[in-house]
Amino acid sequence: MNLNIFEFEEELDIAAANDVVKVINENPNAALGLATGETPIGLYQKLVQAYENEQVSFKRVTTYNIDEYAGLGKAHPQSFYSFMKTHLFAKVDLPEGQIHIPNGAALDLEGEVERYEALLKQAGQLDVQILSIGLNGHIGFNEPGRTLHAETHVVPLTEETRQVNSKSFPSLPDVPKQAITMGIGTMIKAKKIVFIAKGEAKAAILKQAFKGPINPLVPGSLLQLHPNLEVYLDVKAAKFLYEG
Repeated sequence: MNLNIFEFEEELDIAAANDVVKVINENPNAALGLATGETPIGLYQKLVQAYENEQVSFKRVTTYNIDEYAGLGKAHPQSFYSFMKTHLFAKVDLPEGQIHIPNGAALDLEGEVERYEALLKQAGQLDVQILSIGLNGHIGFNEPGRTLHAETHVVPLTEETRQVNSKSFPSLPDVPKQAITMGIGTMIKAKKIVFIAKGEAKAAILKQAFKGPINPLVPGSLLQLHPNLEVYLDVKAAKFLYEG
């Protein structure tokens, strides 16, 4: 694990985006695993700026989003597709046909799981996977449990996760109770992981994930096994991980 700590969020976002830009420029056909939520928004803003400044092109890139809410179609304003379109897809030269995300509106969720997993296997090893972590240690929507799934699967969302995500919805009852998520096995097979976390609220779980034992009750702890893990934190999130 290579730990990068920044005083200001913008510095963090620039450094993480530069890491992703470097991957794309070295391999214009790069396959990217993408995360959603508040944490990577700044990273996506910096990727858009890099594109606008002609420092990178997404024309030959393919993307694979980690997850999508069950029951939400692409057009739903709270879908992760809508999130990605708002923050990245509509602002760069990434062709629509090279964007991959689970279909949350699929009537047959298990069939959609199989379809998406087949796409990921066809893609092979992702060149870079962007990740963050939930307050309970989840990565993607891989929630804590006695066992974890290696492949794409349907997951029931914990009440804690639904409460955290409810700020993006009109009310808690509007938050879906299930999601389709990429398995941890796919994530940790990526050639490189760009991991970002911000804020004091993440400090305790980051200590468990990166200094504690590898434990399925803290799914993020499995990232300790990755040979090319770049961690980008602000000083508040990192306060239990370094001296000074």
